Amino acid sequence: MKKQNEELQLAALRYQQAARDLERIVRNIAARYIVQHVPLTWRLLHAIEAEALADLGFASRYDDVMHGLFERPGGLAFPETDEPVDFGQSNALPAVFGFAVAAYEEAAREAAQTPPRAKPTRRSRPWGG
Repeated sequence: MKKQNEELQLAALRYQQAARDLERIVRNIAARYIVQHVPLTWRLLHAIEAEALADLGFASRYDDVMHGLFERPGGLAFPETDEPVDFGQSNALPAVFGFAVAAYEEAAREAAQTPPRAKPTRRSRPWGG
């Protein structure tokens, strides 16, 4: 019983490690689009998911069983359009979708809190006189 409990704890830790790893991968992918001000559409969300799950580093660090835990179940169909992503009040998201949405929401909060940059004043002479 003790050995089984230890194995379950190790499996849980391994899952948490994989989840943090995948979240970092998704946030890095999403950041490329966020800095370019590309809105999160369904089509982009699917592309982020595909790229994250195909990440060679992630695939090499975790076995197929662990990898499969983060894949979207086949029965969960989402649009593949250029419409903005809207899950409404749902909080039951596939892991990659949740990580990408969280990255976009965090970026939007940060943008809302950051005051607009003032344009630097130009001096009429290069030496400042």
